[in-house]
Amino acid sequence: MSEENNQQDAGQAAAGGPVFAIQRIYLKDISFETPMGPEAFTKAYKPNIQQDLNIQANQVEEGLFEVVLLLTITARTEDRAVFLVEVKQAGLFAISGIEGPAVTQLINTACPQILFPYAREAVDSILGRGSFPPLMLAPINFDAVFVQAITAAQQQAAQAQAEKPEVVN
Repeated sequence: MSEENNQQDAGQAAAGGPVFAIQRIYLKDISFETPMGPEAFTKAYKPNIQQDLNIQANQVEEGLFEVVLLLTITARTEDRAVFLVEVKQAGLFAISGIEGPAVTQLINTACPQILFPYAREAVDSILGRGSFPPLMLAPINFDAVFVQAITAAQQQAAQAQAEKPEVVN
């Protein structure tokens, strides 16, 4: 099946059509901390779970992009961290025949959508090794997150323009 996809991608590239293909998915970095130590296991607690998400992308070479999904999960109880997990799930994506804003949207929506299940599994796996129950993180709508980010950036730019003093000659 993968060979068929690669042949199809090669055919699209040869025909000059758009190409979007996963080259590799890998775990770039993972970190786990239990600041409370054994106390985390001696008390019954209902921690507050905070999830932070970020996307980094860089062009490795012409038509090849590395996209990194940074996922940080912090469990707190009574203003103390019970555990902290940081995962950098990465992928190499071949993108060609797509230009400008469409590439930006693809990198910020489709790529993280592909990477998120791997990051979610890495979080649950490391929590299990730390003797905590899995979190079963809910799926994220990266299209909606992207639209919100674009809207916020546009509003911020409009506000900055409105606050800019006029220069009179």
